[in-house]
Amino acid sequence: MMKYTSEILIDLPREEVIEKMDNPENMKHWQRGLVNYRLLEGAPGEEGAKMELEYKMGKRQMVLVETILKNKFPTEFHARYDTKGVENIQNNYFHEESTGQTRWISESEFKFQSFMMKAMGFLMPGAFKKQSKKYMEDFKAFAEKGTSVANS
Repeated sequence: MMKYTSEILIDLPREEVIEKMDNPENMKHWQRGLVNYRLLEGAPGEEGAKMELEYKMGKRQMVLVETILKNKFPTEFHARYDTKGVENIQNNYFHEESTGQTRWISESEFKFQSFMMKAMGFLMPGAFKKQSKKYMEDFKAFAEKGTSVANS
C-alpha cells in the first residue's frame, strides 16, 4: 500500500472550482489522455454511482471504474478507482481561503494486487505522486485560464 497527500491553491472561489470540477464534460480538459467516459450505474455525482473512464496514453490504453464513495460538494468528494491490479482511493477536500482562493487537498491511497503493480509502487512511488500533482496543475490551469489538455 502507498499513501500520500497532494495540495494546490487555485485562484478562484470554491463555488467556481466545484462548478468546473463537478461537470463530467470538463474532465477531458484537465485529465490528460481521457478519451471516453460513461455512466455504468446510479445517478451522476451520487454516492454509489459508477462511471467507466477510458484513457489512452501513447500506445497504452487504460480503463478505470470510478465509484463515488462520498459527495459532499463543495467541501469534499471521495471516490475509488479500480483498474487491473490497482485500487486507488482519492479523498478530496476543498477549503475556502480568506483570500477568495480555494485550497484543494487530495489524499491518495493505492492498493496493489498484482506483483507487477506492487513492484512499480515500490520502485517508482514518485511517478504516482507526479501524476497526481500533474492532474491538479492541469485542473488549476483549466479552471483559472481555460487551458485545455484535450488533444495534447
